[in-house]
Amino acid sequence: MLASIDLTPLVDWSRAQFALTAMYHWLFVPLTLGITWIIAMMETIYVKTGDPEWKKLTKFWMKLFGINFAIGVATGIIMEFEFGTNWSNYSWFVGDIFGAPLAIEGIMAFFMESTFIAVMFFGWNKVSKKFHLASSWLVAIGANLSALWILVANAWMQNPVGTSFNPETARNEMTNFWDVLFSPVAVNKFLHTITSGMVLASIFVIGVSAWFLLRKKESRMAMRSITVASVFGLLASVSLALTGDGSAKQIAEVQPMKLSAMEGLYNGKTEAGLVAFGILNGKEKREAGDAFALKIEMPKLLSWMAYGDPKHFVAGVNDFTKGNASQGIMSIPEKVKNGKIARQTLTDFKNAKAAGNLVRADSLKAMFSDKAFIDGNFKYFGYSFEDDVNYYVPNVPLTFYSFHIMVILGFGFMVFFALFLFFSARGELPQRTFWLKLAPWIIPLAYVASEAGWIVAELGRQPWTIQDLLPTVAAVTKLDTGSVMVTFFLFAVTFTVLAIAEVNIMLKAIKNGTKNEGGTK
Repeated sequence: MLASIDLTPLVDWSRAQFALTAMYHWLFVPLTLGITWIIAMMETIYVKTGDPEWKKLTKFWMKLFGINFAIGVATGIIMEFEFGTNWSNYSWFVGDIFGAPLAIEGIMAFFMESTFIAVMFFGWNKVSKKFHLASSWLVAIGANLSALWILVANAWMQNPVGTSFNPETARNEMTNFWDVLFSPVAVNKFLHTITSGMVLASIFVIGVSAWFLLRKKESRMAMRSITVASVFGLLASVSLALTGDGSAKQIAEVQPMKLSAMEGLYNGKTEAGLVAFGILNGKEKREAGDAFALKIEMPKLLSWMAYGDPKHFVAGVNDFTKGNASQGIMSIPEKVKNGKIARQTLTDFKNAKAAGNLVRADSLKAMFSDKAFIDGNFKYFGYSFEDDVNYYVPNVPLTFYSFHIMVILGFGFMVFFALFLFFSARGELPQRTFWLKLAPWIIPLAYVASEAGWIVAELGRQPWTIQDLLPTVAAVTKLDTGSVMVTFFLFAVTFTVLAIAEVNIMLKAIKNGTKNEGGTK
């Protein structure tokens, strides 16, 4: 089609630019989400015990948080501007919905977070211990509330609820704020994301503390930090697994194509097994049903985890592309046909109104409030922009491998926390040099797992900016492709410089340890 020929390079570069910004931004966000809780807990211990060593600990980790937070804000602001510059059609189509949680995030959560950060950093010896402690907890709450509203907006893109389409403006409008806020997809996404931040922050604290122990510096500080982070991380990693299971169930319900890509499942089956490890075949073999060159599978577990029934049918990629009448699954060509009816109805409404034929215009407008039309046609509005069946299949290999890397590392982190907690409880940590040497290298793996999770979430739902309603080809701003390419490389250089600067500043702060942190009130 014309769209796929003319706009593919523009869409690809626009997606690449947004992905670049989002992935760099996410290098900073999870540490912010998690370490604020650890800082607040350490300060609570300080206030309860009066031990000045806990104050030094709190201020040390607070310093690292501040470095990370400042650069994270810069990348986040750029990403929000890209909605208007690169994805203006998307912003127009859903601005009434998507803008609301982002506005609340800025007015309420970010304002609270940024206000109490000032007290948190500069209020030592100026406000009471309890007020300062309250400020630290409010920073942690504010940071995670910011994540809540952003994730609510993202969850709506994955599962658009609580809204209706207005043919007069050709925009989606919010009809029920609470449906948007408390969507099961939003709840699971929020809980899974913040617990992943807690896990990453705990690994960061343990890794840095292990470095101190190896060099026999700040040993008392390091031991205390590892104990707190191990307990916090172990609890968070268990919660992460539980919320991940909840997210998988939601994906099975509202984004089943994504689930198929996550598991490399092409031909649906009952009693579907969960792939613990696998190597995919090439595209032709996969589409023919021979998906794996090698796999280790746990029988019936996918059916049970996704639907609570080990005998439940789990649809595969081919079921969605070609259809499966026995399972009530509509093929993509059928969805394209129904979506085009919805789009043509909108065009006819606009033409009738422009021609002054108000009777026909009102009749056509009423169809967008008719449940049968919404469920049968408008539900597939987004399919009207592209006929090619393959366009609607996400990148299966990247989604599959990202998902399994995330899961394998997630369970590995659980073992990591349990071991460090065990060694810490027995007072054996200084002698466990192998694990101490390993710990700093686990930090980059935590970032890999975190980024992999977002690759699954976002790449697994492609080509949709809004599931089934707006594909990327219809959401993109009609810019010159060359200008997007130029800004992509400018951002790549800028973000890389920022990341290198942050790492260098962090390393310098870590090497200085707590020697510049006062231990008295």
